[in-house]
Amino acid sequence: MQNTGLLRRIAAILYDTLLVAALVVLVTIVFIIIRGGENVLTGGPVFVFAYNVCRSLIVIAFFVGFWSTKGRTLGMQSWGLQLETENGEVPSAWRAGLRFFAALISWAPLGLGFLWQLWDPQRLAWHDRISKTRLVYYPRKRKAAAD
Repeated sequence: MQNTGLLRRIAAILYDTLLVAALVVLVTIVFIIIRGGENVLTGGPVFVFAYNVCRSLIVIAFFVGFWSTKGRTLGMQSWGLQLETENGEVPSAWRAGLRFFAALISWAPLGLGFLWQLWDPQRLAWHDRISKTRLVYYPRKRKAAAD
């Protein structure tokens, strides 16, 4: 077990971005069907608001759901990352939600909150500190070679 580096975090973020984008595309298709094939963004203010709320809820539910049930998203799992509280436990839904919104703050100043881990003595980003969580890298155990 060890704290994770920035490149491993970025790789997991890119992986998860592709998965979330696919989910948003599926939601968009549903809204296009509802509109009879017309542009979703010309559906009037209430329709556009509902569309944007659904997209936002998909993104929030993806991260908060995975973080609070398994402690990792599919991208994090692929890169051997695990989200933990300071006690080594899977975060609660509240803590995972706090982390999600704190991550938005970390992205806001051109990603400075993520880059912060390069200078942080414990290699924590802003949202790690705010939510009192940490990403830990668990290297996969290699299988013994057959004799």
